[in-house]
Amino acid sequence: MSKLAVSQKIKLAVSNGEHKTQRIKVGGVEVGGDQLIVMAGPCSVESLEQMLEAARAVKDAGAHIIRGGAYKPRTLPYSFQGLGEEGLKILSEAREETKLPIITEVLSPEDVELVENYTDILQIGSRNMQNYNLLKKVGKANKPVLLKRGMSATIEEWLGCAEYILNEGNREVILCERGIRTYETITRNTLDVSAVPVIKQLSHLPIIADPSHGTGVRSLVNPMAKASVVAGADGLLIEVHPEPEKALSDGDQSLHPNEFNNLMKELTPLVRAIGKQM
Repeated sequence: MSKLAVSQKIKLAVSNGEHKTQRIKVGGVEVGGDQLIVMAGPCSVESLEQMLEAARAVKDAGAHIIRGGAYKPRTLPYSFQGLGEEGLKILSEAREETKLPIITEVLSPEDVELVENYTDILQIGSRNMQNYNLLKKVGKANKPVLLKRGMSATIEEWLGCAEYILNEGNREVILCERGIRTYETITRNTLDVSAVPVIKQLSHLPIIADPSHGTGVRSLVNPMAKASVVAGADGLLIEVHPEPEKALSDGDQSLHPNEFNNLMKELTPLVRAIGKQM
């Protein structure tokens, strides 16, 4: 049987030899442990009312961490770019009300300290996976980092970017498979479910899957979330919006609260079948 391997120059992101997934504590939850961790919320923080409604809905459904974007890297400059620090303050209010940790994206090295003051997990988006100055900066932060795979990145390149963060001293890195760009046009991206077991064999870092960006299609989020769980993902990142049709970004891939609630119920027996808990 052939053995998976990466460049010997990647030292910190590869398996610790025991093939045990590292456990990363965030608030009262543990990513990489015996529980499937679900991070859910809207793509963008649009208003206090919208964010609180989404936060309440995902908490009631059983989510463990609230997601929301205060800074949004968009393909075109005319698209909604996020509320900035005001969005961070709104996220903090959602955390205060729900008592759940929050995760949000940081776009530039200059913003790391500001975002770190508000969030529980620093997210590096796919477009910034190879922003090495940003990776070095979050590598010096005192918060866990979620590193999304670049849309055209190989797994080895992805692990190499994790190496940048780890090499600066921050050993709490969570990988996120969010789909890669292929020749397919029906879906937004192609969710590489095989990346989950590959990472499990190569690295000790926990890995979660993002079926929302991975497909870009609301009706595909549920089945691909389930596929990712069965493949061994330590968690899921799901976009949920109170009114997806009115969302300022990524409405087509965002679940309605009732759809998210149904997904969480349907995941429960699958999670139990592979020896984990919700």
